[in-house]
Amino acid sequence: MTTTLITGANRGLGRETARRLIAAGHTVYLGSRDGQRGREAAARLGARPVVIDVTDNASVRGAAELVAEEAGHLDVLVNNAGVIGLGNDAQEATADQVRTTYETNVFGPIRVTHAFLPLLEKSAAPVVVNVSSGLGSLSIADAPESHTSLLPVYYSALAYNSSKAALNMATMQYARSCPRLRINAVDPGHTATDFNAHSGPQTVAEGAEVIVRMAMIGPDGPSGGFFGKSGPLPW
Repeated sequence: MTTTLITGANRGLGRETARRLIAAGHTVYLGSRDGQRGREAAARLGARPVVIDVTDNASVRGAAELVAEEAGHLDVLVNNAGVIGLGNDAQEATADQVRTTYETNVFGPIRVTHAFLPLLEKSAAPVVVNVSSGLGSLSIADAPESHTSLLPVYYSALAYNSSKAALNMATMQYARSCPRLRINAVDPGHTATDFNAHSGPQTVAEGAEVIVRMAMIGPDGPSGGFFGKSGPLPW
């Protein structure tokens, strides 16, 4: 039985990813910052709820201790929790605003990955999926008009876009340092969720497809890559 943890999974892409991985036979720990919402979502899906605030060291340690006690290992980690945050207007952004966005989008996945690495190392084929964004691609940011087939929309957002670029680099560093780990960043695309006031043209089923696909790769799968629904994306 494959044991999986998904952060930020009580709604949107995280919940849909949980639903599909459960259907595929995974035992899913549904991570949520809000305990009540997490329990409700887990009960509907048949997942195991775990309270985890990716910005809080004690909360992440507690979640790791729970999974260690109940499962003893972790096969798949999906770092899905994220925020759009403040500090996206480059002319108005303050360091504090940008730092708050990074706390969830960059330090959060690093904090969670660090805490769960000992459990992932006990897996025969450990996998990590970092939910990033095409908005974090330096190549696309440099010439968005040349990549219209990859993104249905592009906008400038200092804090959010740069946080996803940093997450992409962190993904590459883990891949080089942990050769047994299959770790990749993925871009679900502009998906209609509460995250963006349901402004995206994709459904959650469409957006979750690449997350689920990369969560289910085997030990011979890619590592240190950046993928969208149609394949590799430019850094």
